Amino acid sequence: MTGSASVRLEGIVKRHGAFTALHGIDLDIRPGEFFALLGPSGSGKTTTLRILAGLESVDEGRVMIDNADVTATEPGARDVAMVFQSYALYPHMSVAQNIGFPLKMIGTPPAQVQQAVHDAASRVAIAHLLDRKPGQLSGGQQQRCALARAIVRQPRLFLLDEPLSNLDAKLRLETRAELRNLQRSLGVTAVYVTHDQEEAMTIADRMAVFMEGRIVQVGTPHEIFRKPATATVAAFIGTPPMNLLPARLDGGLVRVGDAALPVGVQGFEDVILGVRPGDLRMGGAGIPARVEFVEDFGDSSIVNLDVAGQRVKLRAGELPSVREGETVHLSFDPAAAHVFDAATGNRL
Repeated sequence: MTGSASVRLEGIVKRHGAFTALHGIDLDIRPGEFFALLGPSGSGKTTTLRILAGLESVDEGRVMIDNADVTATEPGARDVAMVFQSYALYPHMSVAQNIGFPLKMIGTPPAQVQQAVHDAASRVAIAHLLDRKPGQLSGGQQQRCALARAIVRQPRLFLLDEPLSNLDAKLRLETRAELRNLQRSLGVTAVYVTHDQEEAMTIADRMAVFMEGRIVQVGTPHEIFRKPATATVAAFIGTPPMNLLPARLDGGLVRVGDAALPVGVQGFEDVILGVRPGDLRMGGAGIPARVEFVEDFGDSSIVNLDVAGQRVKLRAGELPSVREGETVHLSFDPAAAHVFDAATGNRL
């Protein structure tokens, strides 16, 4: 293994004609880190990954790998490997030939290629499939073949663009854990693009949240979940995501309609009140809400409520004894409230 790389992006701007895809991206990724780029479609995360790989040029800024400026360096000279969403396997080649292709391209002796292919295939549990063609493999096996081809060169940087999005839900969960273990055992730095926040939360050491070509927050999954920097991040992170309600801050109270509840923020202004579904409680006092329907997951349930025309979700343990159409009252611990500026969306 050649060791793991540090990555630094400095003021990266990318334009497509009049459209600016990236507005000055700054990012530091540490050696050996599993780092996720998370955001909705079109937020700039895949463009950032392709710039790291050298597949796209930049209009402004610098790309640094291990403190060396690689902004103008060709992809092949960057010592990075990329796994694409489509896997990009050669259909006419066997699994072994697909995996060994990067080594063949740089003139590695055949015996060495054979050994490296077998080692890489064994790491992702497809050594028994080396003679098959990609068309004879399941989606999960094709994905492993693409992973083996990426790790066979022992790169210092591993770039993954939505690598699990074509797999079914069960396989996605299994492969997620395997991918994390593989990255740990290789000791390689991994940068992982996904729009699936649950995937990013479970797999990443740290992550950057992208919105409209900008990074709006960087931190560990726990930090971003506990303290989202903006209302948009709050609405994106969590399953189900945070409830956001227009409210008015009145001293240390927050007013939603006629109800007033204490929060840990002082001030007098229009705000957005955020409360996670798991932090809401039903009781005799608080914000009035009408029960719309209940989703029963067996070990837990989600109560869908209407608060003055806004959908609110409450996570409960077992099935609560409420009926559709019934009015209940919602409250929460003041420490569980997230308060955002109504004008800017920034956390107060």
